[in-house]
Amino acid sequence: MPDPIPFARPFTGREEEEAVLRVLRSGWLTTGQEALALEAEFAAFLSAGPEPRDPPLRCLAVNSATSGLHLALEALGVGPGDAVFLPSYTFTSTAEVVRYLGAEAVFVDIAPDSYNISGAALEEALAGAGKTPRPKAVVPVHIGGLPCDMEEICGIARRYGLAVVEDAAHAFPARVGKAAPGTADKGPWAGTCGDAGVFSFYATKTITTGEGGMVVSRNKELAERVSIMRSHGIDRTIWNRYTDTKASWYYEVIAPGYKYNLPDLLAAVGRVQLSRAVELLRMRESIAERYDQAFGGMEDLVIPPPGGARHLYTIRLRNSARRDGFIEELKRLGIGTSVHFIPLHIMPYYRDRYGLRPDAYPETLRRFRETLSLPIWPGMSAGQVNRVIDAVRSVLKT
Repeated sequence: MPDPIPFARPFTGREEEEAVLRVLRSGWLTTGQEALALEAEFAAFLSAGPEPRDPPLRCLAVNSATSGLHLALEALGVGPGDAVFLPSYTFTSTAEVVRYLGAEAVFVDIAPDSYNISGAALEEALAGAGKTPRPKAVVPVHIGGLPCDMEEICGIARRYGLAVVEDAAHAFPARVGKAAPGTADKGPWAGTCGDAGVFSFYATKTITTGEGGMVVSRNKELAERVSIMRSHGIDRTIWNRYTDTKASWYYEVIAPGYKYNLPDLLAAVGRVQLSRAVELLRMRESIAERYDQAFGGMEDLVIPPPGGARHLYTIRLRNSARRDGFIEELKRLGIGTSVHFIPLHIMPYYRDRYGLRPDAYPETLRRFRETLSLPIWPGMSAGQVNRVIDAVRSVLKT
């Protein structure tokens, strides 16, 4: 039996190794020049275009996307007595940060033809919401790197006076919407449409720092609050305190903040990964095209739509009763898989807190029972891709 093919593997090389050594040799390991450079380069990537938008995009590096979501919602004033609307079809971090702040998570079903939050279901949930808890924000999640309909979501949010924080953990780099007819213009980047967007640099994400994330926003006050709160609520960054010609020892604590900063050791890796983000996307797209060709005509499964960041390649089995056994058979053949996601409304904590039934969100439950994700990581060899294809075909025939 050949070596197993893992579900995910980071794509790193000599450039990342040299970046780490550069920081180690510099004598400065925590948040400093590398983190500042990563923020600037990330902002430049997301701001590139013929007509830069105003106000400019501010990017703030943090130690995880979970931290970023927490900081963004805190900066928007989410707290006890508030309700934050989000899909049940997501990882727990999207909802847990709402609870960190003492607010309540209100789950919303996904669209029948998508893994993303349904605008119609969101509107229905808001129309039926009372004044307690108060509707405060919505967190759309770009599942698998396929962007939500942000024009619809932001329109609903405006009508109900909600803030919008995009969970863009899967969505770098992905464009929202399509080019206008007769033009070469592209839609905005996922993560830049709402009041704030949050990206993940976790080990399995489209670019990685091992652990890390980025908060992006055009809201100056929000960005300033995130900047302060990510580092203990102190009014001066550690880099400023050690490099400013003024007194380096003096600072003021202006809020009870958190320890959410991204160290230079990780930011240096992120800068290399960012420089090859388009190359990594092309690698994932190439694998997805192979899968599309192999599985597109099969009656027993549904392949994902094209486009987006291609972070996940999810297949849906028309016979959902086969899903768990399908995963076990692929494992026996040495193929790593995963399930994205186990709905939050069936998790014990949220189920019991809100008294939710499994069928409360039927599209979410149906999609969970049908779906598994196949390997789609940069660096997969042609032979490994063929093994995945052959294994899926073989299991489908049994």
